[in-house]
Amino acid sequence: MKKKIFLISPVRQCSSAQEKEIEGYVRKLEEKGHKVYWPKRDTNQDDPIGLDICLQNGKEIILADEIHIWWDPSSSGSKFDFGVAFACLLLKDILHKEKNIILANKDEIKATVGKSFENVLLILQMLEEKNYIDEYLEKVRREIAKKLKRN
Repeated sequence: MKKKIFLISPVRQCSSAQEKEIEGYVRKLEEKGHKVYWPKRDTNQDDPIGLDICLQNGKEIILADEIHIWWDPSSSGSKFDFGVAFACLLLKDILHKEKNIILANKDEIKATVGKSFENVLLILQMLEEKNYIDEYLEKVRREIAKKLKRN
């Protein structure tokens, strides 16, 4: 099945070697017939404040069928985009759209001691691979709904 994929990846601090790797990843997905939204290529980066970039990427993340992440911990934009993607997981009932999160460079992401985005990404991927993510997120959604009813 052909999918609309949003690729979270570094833009401003991306080395030319890393950009070539990511470009190859995008090309492989597009050769399979998928429509890939890659902010480095598809988002207008001429934004002195960054708000338009956040809005454009947020909209495309919401519209995507799947989110792929090329994680680079030094990319602040990737952290923002991941936050939007994570919110989409929690809001699937409102958005009426199931989202899968796929780690594009999983082998490069190392678990850390303590809290980190790396650990969150790795656990989400593990839950996804074992088909536990829906059960886990449903528990979180029920807790949110309870708290909203109290307020």
